[in-house]
Amino acid sequence: PGLLRLVSRQDAQEAALLSVVAGASAFAPMSVPTGRTPAKTAVSMQMSPSVPFLKTPEKLDGSMAGDVGFDPMGFSSTADINFLREAEIKHCRVAMLAAAGSMFQDIATDPSYTALAGGAKMTAIHDKLVPQGAMGQLLVWIGFLEVFGTMALFQTLNGNRKPGDFKFDPLGFGKNPEALKRYELAEVKNGRLAMLGVGGMVHGYLLTGKGPLELISNFQGL
Repeated sequence: PGLLRLVSRQDAQEAALLSVVAGASAFAPMSVPTGRTPAKTAVSMQMSPSVPFLKTPEKLDGSMAGDVGFDPMGFSSTADINFLREAEIKHCRVAMLAAAGSMFQDIATDPSYTALAGGAKMTAIHDKLVPQGAMGQLLVWIGFLEVFGTMALFQTLNGNRKPGDFKFDPLGFGKNPEALKRYELAEVKNGRLAMLGVGGMVHGYLLTGKGPLELISNFQGL
């Protein structure tokens, strides 16, 4: 009887100890799988080539033309990267047209346009054409084009279309895949430069009342 009492007492102590350990393990942190491979983690820890003191954004993996890891505001982590690229390419194209038009006004003007706008340029054209109703027509046509742009954007977000690709290549520049890559990069680089350039042209006109080429050829301090 004494031996049985000792064994039963040891069993009770062991059972109490196991229950304490089991209870404590319930509060221990569990390792949650991240679903990332070590290689991907190493890439995400690399520093941005354009902003060396910031890490390369995860979605900017260099697969898009002109991608140099520049996203200091973190837009790519909050919005769809294809939506952002569609918006960038659209603004690039509009800015390149605007830059070319702003400079061409300093080279030549149509007499009928001179009679209509009185020689006004850039932002002054807006004030001239609004009372005549021309800006309303422009708004209607741009809205018409935006309908097709929105339809194309939905295709992009669904993965059925490359951002900015409207299949518009009448001269066949994109037949060669290697040449197409160069043209895509050139479009983005020139478009980014044009966005900066148009901003400078508009501000220069607001300050001096002169177009970009006119300002360069007749530069005077403020």
